[in-house]
Amino acid sequence: MDQNPPSPTGASRRNVAVILAGGVGARMGLDIPKQFVPIAGRTSLEHTVELFQHCDLVDEVIVMMAPGYIPRAEELLLGKPGRQPGTPGGKAANKFSKLTAILSGGTDRSQTSCLALDAIADKNANVIFHDAVRPLLDGDIILACIRALDVYAAVDTAIPSADTIIEVDDENFVRAVPPRAKLRRGQTPQAFRLPVISEAYERAKQDPDFFATDDCSVVLKYCPDVPIFVVDGDEANIKITQPIDIHLADKLFQLKHKTVLPNGNADALRGSIVVVFGASSGIGLELVQQLEAEGVLVAGQSRTGNGTFVEDRGCVAQALASAAAAHGRVDHVILSAGVLSVGPLAQLTDEQLHHDLDVNLTAAFIVAQESQKYLAESKGSLTLFASSSYTRGRANYTVYSATKAAIVNLTQALADEWSSDGIRVNCISPSRTATPMRTRAFGAEEEGSLLPAAAVAGASIQVLASAMTGQVVDVRLPYTDPSKDSELVAQP
Repeated sequence: MDQNPPSPTGASRRNVAVILAGGVGARMGLDIPKQFVPIAGRTSLEHTVELFQHCDLVDEVIVMMAPGYIPRAEELLLGKPGRQPGTPGGKAANKFSKLTAILSGGTDRSQTSCLALDAIADKNANVIFHDAVRPLLDGDIILACIRALDVYAAVDTAIPSADTIIEVDDENFVRAVPPRAKLRRGQTPQAFRLPVISEAYERAKQDPDFFATDDCSVVLKYCPDVPIFVVDGDEANIKITQPIDIHLADKLFQLKHKTVLPNGNADALRGSIVVVFGASSGIGLELVQQLEAEGVLVAGQSRTGNGTFVEDRGCVAQALASAAAAHGRVDHVILSAGVLSVGPLAQLTDEQLHHDLDVNLTAAFIVAQESQKYLAESKGSLTLFASSSYTRGRANYTVYSATKAAIVNLTQALADEWSSDGIRVNCISPSRTATPMRTRAFGAEEEGSLLPAAAVAGASIQVLASAMTGQVVDVRLPYTDPSKDSELVAQP
């Protein structure tokens, strides 16, 4: 066949993403498929489908599911078992509007791919295959694969090999050491013009010895005249295969870089009811002001402003009940209050120790417990605050950094625990920020070395308006003012 057969331009070809979720977790020793294992507050399947849902160039998403597990996939992606994609049913049913089918996969990867190709109605479409257990895929890679299909009929994703690859014989003796410069480690997505990959599989079916573990190898063997272009992948785009991969993926979700904030539309918050604890100064005050400017009804709570102590359950319960009584509901709750005691741990008094633990950690448990019933009713969100010190303890403010690490863990645990209630839980982790709390602790610091509190508030509002959950969003320098047509760099 022609190397790159004529086809409609990329702008007119339909782009169909196929999520391959046929594994059953045998290599991990699990009693559920690995795509259902919670990572950063959601299953790998949900994370992966969301990546393609949010890609502007993707028109349709099909999920190929392990036989017997379709009801669970429907529950996660559509809100309940048996619901068909695209049917009404509230937020859970509509959050993946591009999802058109959840289908049973085959007995192996190749059969599953063939079943997906048969299910695509537009036979001139582009098809983008991706493993459901690669939830850390960067959206730019999806775009690169689709754009490459404007020129090439087949596209792979790969990264250079940092390790030396050896070839061994049946007795496990080294027989060859291929030049590392020419080697790549394959990833997904793998993308094709549908007529090309369909033709490759038709030819493969005539081969009684056919076997393949990926789709590009089918094109390479059975349509050798079709060049396969390679898009640069990403080291973070790991495939969750072994038990340790779950822990690595959790950490990578915390530390993921080079990602701008999700496209949260602050206009969608207009008319929402938001309770902000810690509203008297710093980030909390900026949140109140910016939210009100967006038309949000804000109930600001603070110790100095109205006598609300976040570590006191009675105060928190009363604040939430008052907001619900005044407005009929509570849509979002934000806890930005915190204290920072500086000095060696051995020199902290019992009073300082208990106060810092109560405000920085116990308060988060109390606010979460008291907010749950309101947020379950509104299908709203809880936003907590950590700090950049959560990844590594800091000398002389050990209690603060330890509690912020705990907040990250709490965020991910609650996102998982509350997912069935439709409550989103996220954590904002700003780098050093210009707030009165920091000034009291460290005094005046070099100009330009701190994030403006307004920047952190703006990033927090974007997260509030997004569909994300279970995420730790790092907001870091350098900061550029969004009002000057620049993007705020953040790292979820």
